[in-house]
Amino acid sequence: MIKSGSVAFWLFILVNPVLAVASGNTPDLPEVWTTRNSVAFSLANSPDSRVALQRIEVATAAVNQARVGFYPHVDVSAQYGQTNNPMYSFGNILNQGTFSPSMDFNDPGRTDDLNLRAGVEYRFYNGGRDQAGVDAAEATLSRSRTERERVHSRLAFEVVRSFQSMVQAAEMLEARNASLDAIRASLAVAEARFNAGDLLKADLLNLEVQESRASENLILAEHRLQLSQKIFLNLLGLKDGSVVIDSSQDSKQEIPGDQSYELRPELQSFAHAEEAAAANLQVARGGKLPTVDGFASYQYDEGFVIDGTGDSWMAGVKVNYRLFDGNRTSADVAKAMAELSTIRAQRKKAELGIDLEVKQAKLSYHQAVQRLQVTEKMVEQAEESARLSRIRFKEGVILSSDLIDVEMRLTDALVRQSVAKANIKVATADFRRAVGLPQFEGMTQQGESK
Repeated sequence: MIKSGSVAFWLFILVNPVLAVASGNTPDLPEVWTTRNSVAFSLANSPDSRVALQRIEVATAAVNQARVGFYPHVDVSAQYGQTNNPMYSFGNILNQGTFSPSMDFNDPGRTDDLNLRAGVEYRFYNGGRDQAGVDAAEATLSRSRTERERVHSRLAFEVVRSFQSMVQAAEMLEARNASLDAIRASLAVAEARFNAGDLLKADLLNLEVQESRASENLILAEHRLQLSQKIFLNLLGLKDGSVVIDSSQDSKQEIPGDQSYELRPELQSFAHAEEAAAANLQVARGGKLPTVDGFASYQYDEGFVIDGTGDSWMAGVKVNYRLFDGNRTSADVAKAMAELSTIRAQRKKAELGIDLEVKQAKLSYHQAVQRLQVTEKMVEQAEESARLSRIRFKEGVILSSDLIDVEMRLTDALVRQSVAKANIKVATADFRRAVGLPQFEGMTQQGESK
């Protein structure tokens, strides 16, 4: 098995995997998969991670949209036209400075006008709705970032669990191979004893049946390993490829010392959602307050039919206050208050659920440690029992059925030990996820090295 990882992978993924996500390119594949580089690769390449990043981009654009209200609106326009309408023609004459007292007001004649205009408007006050809108958008942006952390936290845990599933499947395949080799060795002894007239045909048949059963179990173990590899590649965002793993290179995952769960992205997400809801409530309440706008404009007029020019300007302040809007603002306020109360209730529910998750993860870890201790003793006893039974069977002291039972107990003990080892790794990963920690020290939820 190859033991060396790809240097380019570590430089690209652990230093800045976000670049890989932003560019949409698949990061370099390592030669050997470990839990650490598997987690880093998945955070950079998984479709879930890419979707979460795009949501951040959407939220960032929404913040920029919300900030529009703090800037003035500047417009420029130009138009040219001709008319013989008395009202418009008289207006053109006034704007171009060509009025004469002898003019017939009812029929000033045909005029034209080239109008160039520039104007600026600025809202000085609108009940705090602009600022509240920005606050809501920024809180939503922060929430989208914590949602990405939540996706990464769950994804990292699933990758660790999938990796350990492959390790367990490989160990189970090894145990099934060892079991089949032991049965075949005993079957060779049994055939020799049968040919020598020292063994009954029924005992020989029992071992042959056990060989077939062990072969079937081996096929199932091979299929399970292949399936676990496909699931692993799917989590990494890969359709196919060879999977070479090396669990000996894994960085140790420390058990959390602080079992508080304040770092959980879910709770931070609810906190930002509450901020956004409070800001939206302020936006709704701002509808009951007046708006104050300032405006200024300059225009230039030139006519070619009567050959005149002129310019003018206008500036002022405008105050608007809506006396009655059919109770729409009151309904908006009531809706925003209800949404804020809902988010607070959901946050409380999430806190209770996360507290239960942490306690369950802690219990699962301690249970996995105890199970491993028991299975290690079980394997030690089963191996010694199998060794002695094989010697006794060769000497003709025990029956084939007794040997089969011993071999099955050994295989069962090896499988249980493999499951227990994997369970400790998975329980540790789940414990770290439950308290909101990254899977490995020195790695953030985005997969970046600190």
